[in-house]
Amino acid sequence: MFGIGMPELVVIMVVALIVLGPKRLPEAARGLGKAFAELRRATSGITEELDNAQIMLDEEVRAAERNARTSSSAMTPSTSSASPQSSETPEKKESTGGDN
Repeated sequence: MFGIGMPELVVIMVVALIVLGPKRLPEAARGLGKAFAELRRATSGITEELDNAQIMLDEEVRAAERNARTSSSAMTPSTSSASPQSSETPEKKESTGGDN
C-alpha cells in the first residue's frame, strides 16, 4: 500500500499522536476511516460503470461482426450466381454479332 512499511507507519503514528494528542487521535482516525470508505464506494461505482460500458461495447462489436458476416455471406452467393450470367450474355452477343 503506497510503499509504506512498518517502520514508516510507526513514525507516522507517533507524529500523529504528538500533534493531535490522545483525545483527538481516535476522532481523527475515525474521520479518516470514513473518508477512505466513501472514496472506496465512489471508485467502486465508477469502476462498475466502466465495466458495464465495456460489456456493452463488446456486445455491439460482436453484433456488428455478425451482421457483417451475414450480409457478406448473403451477398456472395447472389453475386457469384449473377457473375456467370453476365459473363455468358456478352459472349453470346459477341458470338452472334461476329457470325452475322
